[in-house]
Amino acid sequence: MDNRGSSSGAGTAPSEWVPGGGRLEWVDVARGVGIIAVVVGHVWTQGPVRDAVYSFHMPLFFLLSGLLSRAQPPGAFTLRQLGSQMRPYAAFLALLIVADQIVEPLKGHRPIFDQWPQDMLPVLLGGSWLRGPYTIFWFVPCLMAGRILFNMLLARWRDPLDRRWAWVILPLLPIAYILGWITDASVLGLLSVPMALVLLWVGAAWQKVAWRRWMWWPLAALSLGGLSGLLPTLNMKAADYGAPLLSIGSAVATSLLLFRFSVRVGPFGGWLAGVGRASLVIMYLHVAVIHYFSPILGKPWLLTLAVALPMGAYHLMKRSAVGRRIFL
Repeated sequence: MDNRGSSSGAGTAPSEWVPGGGRLEWVDVARGVGIIAVVVGHVWTQGPVRDAVYSFHMPLFFLLSGLLSRAQPPGAFTLRQLGSQMRPYAAFLALLIVADQIVEPLKGHRPIFDQWPQDMLPVLLGGSWLRGPYTIFWFVPCLMAGRILFNMLLARWRDPLDRRWAWVILPLLPIAYILGWITDASVLGLLSVPMALVLLWVGAAWQKVAWRRWMWWPLAALSLGGLSGLLPTLNMKAADYGAPLLSIGSAVATSLLLFRFSVRVGPFGGWLAGVGRASLVIMYLHVAVIHYFSPILGKPWLLTLAVALPMGAYHLMKRSAVGRRIFL
């Protein structure tokens, strides 16, 4: 969830998408919208609200990462990703495991992991083996692996509209669906990497597309198909992509429209941008807040706390040199 923009090459879309560098306020706004949708989907676990946000919320982050991508030396990029992403992953996972060992006994319950050292195996496997307050931990390793593989290809074929990309993207689509039909077992969330690669490519290719007003109509129609529940919803963690091509197409359409919205409100989206800047910490911690407080709080309060408490933790970590080094 890198916040940096990427270089724009000749023939790319307007600079509102990918300027020469620096922080883009609209990117943080888009992340803010996306992470609030993620929290909403974990507070309202059934019904039309849940189905609406599940129709797009995780693909949005993959598309945004692809849109901001630029080719980098594969070796250095891989090492940087492993260090910058897996260090916070391990730190937040260890923090929540320790917290669960304390909180659950205080409530008169057994911790989720209480058979040591046997429980080290599911902890190390991650992905579909992590549930309850850890359920979101599939996302970062999946995004990281997707970005590493995508960067290797992008370093070779720098133009995402190069025809040679078709030799990769077209086979990946059926592979993604077939894997999801065969199993939902996912080590470190890697089951979803084929679809993640497709979404990263779509985001990168969108850099090259100049916006036209007529695009509102087909994108809005496809988006409404998912938001309304007309199309089957998505569960990227389990590699369940709904109706082939249509559900993921609806997710892409909704995300692209939200990017347009974010560009428009970017100059005045201060609080949303603030949420977006804390999105990684919110991603890791919000499910734990929901898990521990859901027996005693109503859903609106859960939503508020699941955003506010991780944001508070983010600002505390940001102020501490040790906190920044370990968690951010």
